Amino acid sequence: MPIDHVQIVSIPVSDQDRARDFYVNALDWELVSDNDTGDRRWVEVAPRHGQTAFTLVTWFETMPAGSLRGIVLDTDDIEKTYEELSERGIIFDGPIEEGPFSRVTSFSDPDGNTFVLHQLYQPRTRVLSYPPAGS
Repeated sequence: MPIDHVQIVSIPVSDQDRARDFYVNALDWELVSDNDTGDRRWVEVAPRHGQTAFTLVTWFETMPAGSLRGIVLDTDDIEKTYEELSERGIIFDGPIEEGPFSRVTSFSDPDGNTFVLHQLYQPRTRVLSYPPAGS
């Protein structure tokens, strides 16, 4: 039984309210869940058209706020996305750079978790060699 996809990635934050507002308002992601069980609050957000969700966590001692690096966020129009996110208050680490395979720039959330905004020159199409889970 193959692994089908990445379902959830945990983002370590210091303040779940501030982080939720950043991801929902600045990035325009969907708020999937915001539940407080008393022991632990589960805040889950996701890109509106993505398959992977992200939890905004405060309870992992080995994951201090701001320690996440290298999450690559795909866009098909990096200039437009850069402009829209800049208008919403996101500060990029630099201009869009031309790489050998793609165009990239990066930014951080309020805790310092860093993300790469990425647009491939030639979009890839993956062919699955097995049926998706649940088929």
